[in-house]
Order: sequence, then C-alpha cells, then structure tokens
Amino acid sequence: MPSQSYAVSPVGHIISPFKQKFAIPRQPNLAEAEGEIHLNEDFKDLSAFKGIEGFSHLWLLFVFHQTQPRGWKPLVKAPRLGGNATLGVFASRSTHRPNSIGLSVVKNEGVEFRNKRPVLKVSGVDLLCDTPIIDIKPYLPYADSISEATDPLAQYADIPTRSVVFARQVTEQLSAPDSPFSSKLPALIESVLQQDPRPAYRQQNENDSKIYKVRLYNADVSWQVSAGAVIVSELVRCDE
Repeated sequence: MPSQSYAVSPVGHIISPFKQKFAIPRQPNLAEAEGEIHLNEDFKDLSAFKGIEGFSHLWLLFVFHQTQPRGWKPLVKAPRLGGNATLGVFASRSTHRPNSIGLSVVKNEGVEFRNKRPVLKVSGVDLLCDTPIIDIKPYLPYADSISEATDPLAQYADIPTRSVVFARQVTEQLSAPDSPFSSKLPALIESVLQQDPRPAYRQQNENDSKIYKVRLYNADVSWQVSAGAVIVSELVRCDE
C-alpha cells in the first residue's frame, strides 16, 4: 500500500498542574493530579459528549508537543531499566516517537459548560499543561482490560514510595488562611515526590545533597532526599 499522510488537528488542550516535564509521573493514575480539557471552537457542541457520563474512565490521545521537534530514533533509553539499557521505540512508551502521539487512561470527572464551551474534567493525569488533545475515547473494561496480558518489564515496575516530609515553614505557608497556593497542592506534592522523580541512577542514593525543583500549579517546590525521605524545604510562588 502506498505511503500516505493524514492530517490530524487537536480537538482541544489540557490544563494540568504539571508546568514542566520533570517529575511528571511516567504513567497515568500514579498521582493525585486533576486536569481540565478545554475544547477548540470547532468542537464546542455539547452534544459531542452525550452519554460520556456513563463511562468511569476515558482514553486521551495527545501530542508530545515539547519533544516533537527533537524527532525520534529506533532505539530509546528505558527509564524502567535504569536509564541506560535500550528498547525499540515500538516496544516502549517513549515520548520520542515517529508521530509523537501518546495515550493515557484517566478518570472521568464529568463535563461542565463554561464560557459557552464544554470543559471535560479528568483526574489521574500525567500530561504536561497545554498538551494538545487529538481525541477522547471511552475506556471499555470488557475489551481494554486483558487479564492474561504479559509485560516483560513487570519486574522493573516497582515504583519508589518514599516518605515525604514538609519543613515547618512550608507547612505554615500551605495552611495560612491567605495562602496563595491551591488546597490541592499538598496532596499532589506528596503523591508526585513519594515516587522519587530523580534520574534512575540517583534513586539508590539515600542521602542526596542536591536540591531539586519542580513546578506544580503556581508553586516552585524545592526538595532533596535525606535519610531516605523526601524533604520539601521551600515553596516559592510563581506566575501561572
């Protein structure tokens, strides 16, 4: 069959608490992260969502828009294998793909009609803020959940679970009556950082003097690992 090209246009974009690629969970539903999908003008008809309330989960197809310009390679480094071993791109979920398309299954939190357009609310997201969404499909348990499926990397699938400790000044910032931070920020920080988002080769280090930063919602979060625990040492407000 002759090679053909097909045009794909986003139906909207997602607003998520993840403002940078670092520390985004490597798979969906690993962090308490909520998102909103805002539809483009051509897809604002609410009838396009008729019946969606009956599905608990949805598939999102999206574009890895920030890594797309870097192109792709047949072999990619696999984080689950320590970051140095390689897999074929089609045997991985690498962001560096021939067509830069990703998919995530998320929880359906309902549709709102806002500013004359539908907004789809979801949770368990692992998408960078402003990621283009190219399609939305219902998750069908009878077809999509395959009990006998195998995964040769399952032995490497254990996710670190470190305790997360907030410095007193951070706790005071989060609990202040006039706090500029989202009430959802503490739970998100904990669920993201307990997975130890450091590079794989550093995750064995139980005492890491390096101070890492990750931006969640409108906060720059500073943290490091000490005695095996993640210590959240500082919060700085930043512009959305």
